[in-house]
Amino acid sequence: MGKIDTNLFIKIKENDMLLVQIYVDDIIFGATNVSLCEEFSKCMQSEFEMSMMGELNFFLGLQIKQLKKGTFINQAKYIRDLLKRFKMEEAKTMKTPMSSSIKLDMDEKGKPINSTMYRGMIGSLLYLTASRPDIMYSVCLCARFQSCPKESHLSVVKRILRYLKGTMDIGLWYPKGDNFELIGYLDADFAGCKVEMKSTSGTCHFLGHSLVSWHSKKQNLVPLSTVEAGYIAAGLCCAQIFWMKQTLSDFNLIFKHIPIKCDNTSVINISKNPVHTLGLSI
Repeated sequence: MGKIDTNLFIKIKENDMLLVQIYVDDIIFGATNVSLCEEFSKCMQSEFEMSMMGELNFFLGLQIKQLKKGTFINQAKYIRDLLKRFKMEEAKTMKTPMSSSIKLDMDEKGKPINSTMYRGMIGSLLYLTASRPDIMYSVCLCARFQSCPKESHLSVVKRILRYLKGTMDIGLWYPKGDNFELIGYLDADFAGCKVEMKSTSGTCHFLGHSLVSWHSKKQNLVPLSTVEAGYIAAGLCCAQIFWMKQTLSDFNLIFKHIPIKCDNTSVINISKNPVHTLGLSI
């Protein structure tokens, strides 16, 4: 049983490994040796009433293509269903999910819209971020206005859908035989939220050349400088790195030195010297 994920089970036999992941009543398993898969399949079918679905191609809205050079994951079918559900099939496509100049606020004088529909759109888009990190920031920004959405917020959400229509075949590529160096990246804006003047932390983590984790979240505290905003983002990035480090240890992948990339020299210096302290407003 995995130390971090108790739904993950690992069996190591000589130089081969069997991985079994359980989700409710579904099981995904794979191994470095076909005989281990066959052995596990026979064992489970002898104990439980189960049906083998064959090679994994579709799971929880994710489309998986297993190729000789690697694995490709995307949600093209989910996007098509999403566009049909919200009647955006004939909409014109956009090259970006959001304009770089847009600054969303509560828009108190704006015209209210159906909040149930807006929340449904946000919830559907949040699930899509499982394979589309390019819309993570835009969707999370729009999600802040679910309590009282206005037409200005809806227009931004529709732009995301129009962007998805033109990019539905984009996904995540995990090449075979890649290196397993774990590395993190972080950044933060400063007072990007015009409602509460809070900053947004953004982090992403790579295993080799493969993007495996990403994050975009409005900070709970109000930093007084770009350094403080970056330092908070660094803390979130480190927390995710530690979790991933422990999880990967179940796969016999041990990391002693994990680099974290940051473009703020002051944040780097403060992180190296814990004597320095920062003052934050709550």
